[in-house]
Amino acid sequence: MEKSKEISQDLRKKMVDLHKSVSSLGAISKRLKVPRSSVQTIVRKYKHYGTMQPSYRSGRRHILSPRDEHTLVRKVQINPRTTTRDLVKMLEETGTKVSVSTVKRVLYRHNLKGRSATKKSLLQNCHKKARLQFAHGDKDGTFWRNVLWSDETKI
Repeated sequence: MEKSKEISQDLRKKMVDLHKSVSSLGAISKRLKVPRSSVQTIVRKYKHYGTMQPSYRSGRRHILSPRDEHTLVRKVQINPRTTTRDLVKMLEETGTKVSVSTVKRVLYRHNLKGRSATKKSLLQNCHKKARLQFAHGDKDGTFWRNVLWSDETKI
């Protein structure tokens, strides 16, 4: 079954304004091309609560507060090699018990993926000299000055 469309704030305001101008619910629904039951619900909510805002949706609350999430993100941005287990231990010290997957989910939500760069050793001077020797071979500098470099383009 397809999820129902959310009605915009602007459309909700139009419904209430039309209701205040003594239009019937059926007339409002035909004019705005919205189901009559939706118009009725919005008007009833406006009469009862005085607001047109959609109500808070039910569901499980977040374990981590926005402050905890911000702390996790900052820790990872300062030290990208921090493991999720270290972050879980840090949260447990503050009194919040969470799983590793929860921490991963929070970091992923903030575009911090769990990938680390591969460690590559830097070239040392002896490596550079060896590569230069291999490239030049036993040719001297005058030979290379007379070479026409075409950047592999066919002329």
